Amino acid sequence: MESAHTTAGPDPHRWQALALVCVAMFMTVLDVSIVNVALPSIKTSLNVSENTLQWVLIAYTITFGGLLLLGGRAADLLGRRRMFMIGMALFSIASLFCGLATSIGFLIGARTVQGIGAAIVSPATLAIIMTTFEEGSERNKAVGIWGAMGGSGAAAGVLFGGILTKYAGWEWIFFVNVPVGVLVLLLTRAVVRESRIPGLRGFDAGGAITVTGSLALLVYAISKAPDVGWATGRTIGLLVGAALLLAAFVVIERRHESPIVPFRIFRVRTVLGANICGLFLGAVVFANFFLLTLYVQQVLHYSALRTGLTFLATAGTVIPVAGLSQALVTRVGPRPVLAVGLLLITGGMLWYTQIPTHGSFASALLPGYLLVGVGMAFAFIPMSIAALAGVDHDEAGLASGLINTTQQIGGALGVAVGATVAFTHMRTLLATGQSAAEAQTSGFSLGFWVLAAIGAASVVACLAFVRGRELEHLTEAAEVAA
Repeated sequence: MESAHTTAGPDPHRWQALALVCVAMFMTVLDVSIVNVALPSIKTSLNVSENTLQWVLIAYTITFGGLLLLGGRAADLLGRRRMFMIGMALFSIASLFCGLATSIGFLIGARTVQGIGAAIVSPATLAIIMTTFEEGSERNKAVGIWGAMGGSGAAAGVLFGGILTKYAGWEWIFFVNVPVGVLVLLLTRAVVRESRIPGLRGFDAGGAITVTGSLALLVYAISKAPDVGWATGRTIGLLVGAALLLAAFVVIERRHESPIVPFRIFRVRTVLGANICGLFLGAVVFANFFLLTLYVQQVLHYSALRTGLTFLATAGTVIPVAGLSQALVTRVGPRPVLAVGLLLITGGMLWYTQIPTHGSFASALLPGYLLVGVGMAFAFIPMSIAALAGVDHDEAGLASGLINTTQQIGGALGVAVGATVAFTHMRTLLATGQSAAEAQTSGFSLGFWVLAAIGAASVVACLAFVRGRELEHLTEAAEVAA
């Protein structure tokens, strides 16, 4: 098979290329959380219910997560730079239509297309890094920067969302993507080197359709179950349909000539462990921002701008700690750093279970914000490095798409489960005569208990699966290169 690179030797523009793909990655992650702080404004402007409102988030994460694998494989086949540019163009155009939406249906539809663009961009960014930097300390540093941008993007989205919603209107949380996207497109061809696998043949459309359909049915069933009942034929039928589509996906992957997920990649234990942790981590982080934003605005009655400013504590913590995280991974390997990060995030969720109906930022929020900020830096970077350990350049897009997929699928499920638990408990308490503030606080608290349990499971998964000789080789190679 031909080399994944079109030219030999270190790329002279590799650091400029890193900066460019990091900006794109920041945008796609930002758009998961930037909507959170604008949800009350969108709810009022478009006159929608809270259950329907969560689909502004879920529509993006479903298509983002469901199509990442196909996006990653398309990058391997058609060229990482080419697919990066196609995805960036689609993402920017969809962002424009999101801002122009005049109904909730139009907005959800545009968010769906935006998720498709993000699903093409995101795996291409990590694949470009993997094929541009050689394995060792330099790649660890590049992935560390990439991980810091992704991790801070989730928190910074709430900050930027607050500022834009306050001073320009909720539509501008989408409009702002357009000029940035255009600038990225103009610079890409000059600084990003093309790479592909010429020998790879065929798209696994069946695999992409079945896994996306399975995810969509599962999330829809979970989000609607509180309204129609968990034991009803509708809910059971949707869950069975999701399981059947997942089974069909497995059959297709085993028989397809070029599957989007060759199951042999999971023989690398580190890759398997990193993706299990990614699923749990995505669920906790995305649901955390969703629930916390609603609590701060609806219970503490912070404005959109003030809500966004509170999240500066998390976003501002991720970036400086990222350098320490990357250095520790190079010295001791991903496993211990990842475990500490997941423990800190779980601690943050436990802190939020004690949220009061009346509380100050310093006492009720700040400790949790800092725990999550440090935890994200310690978790995302080693997880990304571990997800690439032992993977050949030929499968860069696959490995990149896989780790992004598990995070986004986790995010979609986490938001659905967290919101369902919180809103169901909230409605139950309201029916008993409790005040809206007390019912909302108790509902959000229960949601955070669920997220804390998921966080604890992620720590167990890290200790059980993220290990093996691949990590030893990764650490040794990094130390030699350093």
